Amino acid sequence: MTKNKDEEAPKRQAIREQIDENLKRVYTAALNEELPDRFRDLLAQLKRQDGSGKGGAA
Repeated sequence: MTKNKDEEAPKRQAIREQIDENLKRVYTAALNEELPDRFRDLLAQLKRQDGSGKGGAA
């Protein structure tokens, strides 16, 4: 029984490394996506409201 666990450990490690690499790839792709115009407009509105409501202090 111990032998099977010892033999499976490298397989599990390889699977974890593959998952890790895939997650990094997806995260990087998401970071490189351009922000949609609608979100940019909403952020600009929030900045204007925040600036006028708090006297422009950040």
